[in-house]
Amino acid sequence: MVTINVAVLLAVVVIWRLRRRTEARSRFDEKLTVVIVLALGVLLAPTPAGQGILNILGQFTSGVSQASR
Repeated sequence: MVTINVAVLLAVVVIWRLRRRTEARSRFDEKLTVVIVLALGVLLAPTPAGQGILNILGQFTSGVSQASR
């Protein structure tokens, strides 16, 4: 039996959608991409990978804010 992780499937869909040319996108396509990315974020947030991404982004933003002082 093959199982597909929903987060991995959504990540593939996001990458596939973002590779398309910008001129070929309609407003609906852009909104759908945003909804898919938000769903991917909700699925990744409670996982260890999501927590790692959060830590990296937190360190990055803290470094940027300290550098701007």
